[in-house]
Amino acid sequence: MNDTFYLKTGDTDPAMLYDLPPGIDLTGATAVVFNMRLRGTATAKISKAAATIVSASGPATLRYDWAPGDVDTNGDFEAEFEVTRADGSIATFPNFGFIDVQIWGDIA
Repeated sequence: MNDTFYLKTGDTDPAMLYDLPPGIDLTGATAVVFNMRLRGTATAKISKAAATIVSASGPATLRYDWAPGDVDTNGDFEAEFEVTRADGSIATFPNFGFIDVQIWGDIA
């Protein structure tokens, strides 16, 4: 599983792609959002930002496209995706721990 994602400050490419564990099917899901906060803080830097389902099954893959304000601060962040299923239930991925996002400063 891809639980660490690296960027340089200000880079909005590549988008974050997150593969879910085998056997998870998101067919019929109605929404997906992305959340991220600086590790050790309670305030979200990104809160419920729209994300997309790239593939609903085999394996299911989620995607978040970075906005410039998302990546303007270097540091160690923790992130997650929240998926709303057709019945209204919410599943958070990863469901144990977080995706580690490392944003590094540029040289120049």
